[in-house]
Amino acid sequence: MRKLVVSTFISLDGVIQAPGGPNEDTTGGFRFGGWIVPYADVAIGQHVQGLLAPPFDLLLGRRTYDIFASHWPHVPADSKSRGMADLFNRVPKHVATHRSDGLDWHNSRALTGDLADAVRALKREDGANLLTFGSGDMVRQLLAAGLVDELCLVIFPVMLGRGKRMFGDDALASAFTLAHVGHTPGGVLVTRYQRDGDVRTGTFEEADRL
Repeated sequence: MRKLVVSTFISLDGVIQAPGGPNEDTTGGFRFGGWIVPYADVAIGQHVQGLLAPPFDLLLGRRTYDIFASHWPHVPADSKSRGMADLFNRVPKHVATHRSDGLDWHNSRALTGDLADAVRALKREDGANLLTFGSGDMVRQLLAAGLVDELCLVIFPVMLGRGKRMFGDDALASAFTLAHVGHTPGGVLVTRYQRDGDVRTGTFEEADRL
């Protein structure tokens, strides 16, 4: 059974909207598009390269898919990101969408039926892990269904106040183990959390007796 790994750029107050550019997603009048750009450095690039090193399939929401599909197939041959482009262009891409038109990017297919059921079926298959970038609406549904096995949160030292958030009130209560943490010179935290069963509770009185 393969795992679902979610990688997200996230602000201190949980916003994930339009991290990469001003025109990425202006829904709700969001005016801080591109808020990760001033913090871009080698360490963050190395983190992304590490995520892409093992075999993977992409699992994307429709908005993120359209952003990726408008960029990666058109990266110039002499670009520094050409290697990543070749990888993204090659791997299987599973897309959560209500419409199957426009999935012209090589090796793309729409998920059909209920999203949670479709992702459960994907996870039961043999093969590479599923890797998700962005795709906030889809990720919130998968967190509610308890289907996310690993969270790779790149936490930026900004508060945005408003915007689309990753975690909703309907997320399934779950415990996670911190498997990795690092930081960049700009103060960005690079973390990896792995799912670790149910939330455990207790009292300080019980802890004092241990």
